Amino acid sequence: RFLNDSFFLTFLGRLRHFIDIIDPSTLFVTESRLKECIKLLDDFKQRNLPPGITDHQVNLGHFDGYLFFWSLFTAIIHPDTGEKLFMPFRMSGKSIERVVGLLLPNQTLASTVLWQWLNQSHNACVNYANRNATKPTPTSKFIQGYVGAVTSAVSIAVGLNVLLEKSSKYNPATRLLIQRFIPFPAVASANICNVALMRHNELSEGIDVLDSNGNVVGSSRIAAKHALIETALTRVALPLPIFVLPPIIMAFLEKLPLMQAHRRMMLPVHSLVCLAVFGLSLPLAISLFPQMSEIEASHLEPEIAMATDCKVLTYNKGL
Repeated sequence: RFLNDSFFLTFLGRLRHFIDIIDPSTLFVTESRLKECIKLLDDFKQRNLPPGITDHQVNLGHFDGYLFFWSLFTAIIHPDTGEKLFMPFRMSGKSIERVVGLLLPNQTLASTVLWQWLNQSHNACVNYANRNATKPTPTSKFIQGYVGAVTSAVSIAVGLNVLLEKSSKYNPATRLLIQRFIPFPAVASANICNVALMRHNELSEGIDVLDSNGNVVGSSRIAAKHALIETALTRVALPLPIFVLPPIIMAFLEKLPLMQAHRRMMLPVHSLVCLAVFGLSLPLAISLFPQMSEIEASHLEPEIAMATDCKVLTYNKGL
């Protein structure tokens, strides 16, 4: 419910929230600390507020304690199931080594397949863990989605690399630059396939839509389609700066006398550049759309529109 408050419906509010969500320190929150967090949030819900804090401040997100505990809670607990997210598949569990591996120059066929497989395997698990979970997903659907997502990613990346290898009209410097940019269209295309395949069950089963009181009005395939489109767009926006900026920055840095004299510094510097860009890109991308998105009831299935007096309904887009 808190994710519908006005603070979280602004881009800057969501950005502040998701910067806390991806904080790696949330991976090491103890069980006692989490229980304390849940108790405090329950107190807020019952309006048992600390002295000097008003309802208005809490609703607007102007109470820093409220924001901290809510961010801590949502970083760990799935909003639909109420269960803890498996640590490596939380948004704070996204790691940089796969990005560095994808951006390494002079990739071989084997290394391309390896890094794409590792990246899309992790993405598949993250997409599944952070999906809309109002409907159960059979294990068979997860396996089918995983195989399809990873196969599409590897096929796209390998296909682009083979196409480049067969092209002889580029000089070595241009070929190297193009090769560095190949991961972006490969990963962006694969990310869309990954989201669609890992969460395809939502399209067939629909997802719950809620009224202003948080009551389930019905299960909508149209809302599911909107959820997947919004999530897929974030997966395209996420790798854009990661795979575009580091190659440009590294192409410049590699020409510096210091880097020419100390070639062993290339990989550490490359990793730091990727880390900085990744740390900026992740919260920006997932902040593009509210996690609890809104849709007009008139745009949904007729039976759902007729089942409520609310003009606007909400649904969990997933992350």
